[in-house]
Amino acid sequence: MTDGGVWFNDIADFLGPAYLRYSFTKGTEQEVDFLIDVLGLEPGRSRVLDVGCGPGRHAHELARRGITVHGIDLSSTFVELARRQAPEGATATFEVMDARHLPYQEEFDAAISLCQGGFGLVGEEGDSEVLRGMARAVHADGRGKVAFTAFNAYFLVRHLEDQDSFDPETAVNTEQTTLRNEEGHTEPATLHTTCFTPRELRLLARQAGLTTTGIYSTAPGAYARNPPNLDSPELLVTAVRL
Repeated sequence: MTDGGVWFNDIADFLGPAYLRYSFTKGTEQEVDFLIDVLGLEPGRSRVLDVGCGPGRHAHELARRGITVHGIDLSSTFVELARRQAPEGATATFEVMDARHLPYQEEFDAAISLCQGGFGLVGEEGDSEVLRGMARAVHADGRGKVAFTAFNAYFLVRHLEDQDSFDPETAVNTEQTTLRNEEGHTEPATLHTTCFTPRELRLLARQAGLTTTGIYSTAPGAYARNPPNLDSPELLVTAVRL
């Protein structure tokens, strides 16, 4: 991949609100419950950066719980959708931004990147930049926390499907699929996702100045403190900035 994930903008433009019809978006409340617990977020006090926020489903749910959230995404379509659908009076703001160039310095209590919204879409160097920016954005001295999900390479290889093409050298999976928008129109699409092992994620976190506190096998809507395995599609990493 050489386009830094910009290819995903075309998909976001085509899908629009239909993105939220996909099954992997239906577990938001459970995911937020887990994040509040594992990150120690406090209503009325915690401030969270949501990197690759998409249409804002996690940001909206966090805001409903009284947590202040700022979401960023490369897609102007998704950011506008997030703004329009924000709960009335919610403490959630949204901005169009490239996740590789986060400008924040110790402004947040936590930074999250879920569903590979900002992580795993932009290639090896880009992923490192995203994680370093998230680390800079949170408070130091163990107060700032980071959580992000990435696709599990073990799962992908074990359950490789006919529409998948996995490159062992780059660990990028290319998937051929068909998208359907709000009007029912369909369009073929090619999806690129970088996959990771737990060891790689731990090393990336360390390079970003983070100390890993957990790596868990998860699935959408089923976040839990499960050890890494071969049969869960995602890995969720939690870390602190010391």
